[in-house]
Amino acid sequence: MMNRFQRVRAKVFLTLKGVWLRMTVGARVMAVDGDKVLLIRHRHIPGWQFPGGGVGPGETFEEAGAREMEEETGFKPVGAMQLFGLYHNSSSVTNRDHVAFFVCTTFQQAFEHKGNFEIAEVGWFDRRALPEGLTPATSQRIDEYFDGVEKRKVWGY
Repeated sequence: MMNRFQRVRAKVFLTLKGVWLRMTVGARVMAVDGDKVLLIRHRHIPGWQFPGGGVGPGETFEEAGAREMEEETGFKPVGAMQLFGLYHNSSSVTNRDHVAFFVCTTFQQAFEHKGNFEIAEVGWFDRRALPEGLTPATSQRIDEYFDGVEKRKVWGY
């Protein structure tokens, strides 16, 4: 057990280390219903993709993914989700982002999402009839999950 001084010192160190490294972490979720996947289209980011977002202070990756899935789609995971992989997001914006990707096969509809300032559309799509404008990372994860394509280490854009 750490004493009070050790806890404060560790908190300061980890906070400064986070600022120094400028790393971000996020979680995304692929809800699967048979051969269908749940996708969203943002208003401010192009393309259809999986729901997800940043991991907040005090949240686990899985908690963040579940929260984002419900906020962005209206569907709430029931029980534990499967951690499918950890990916380095080396987009043109940053090379310091990491994504925990979960698969959710058990869920319930908490509310009907009709779009908002962030999310333009939410939809279920058959994996063989995906919408135009699917992001490369989304396409890659679908191939990895359904077709057993070798997992990439990079999230991909």
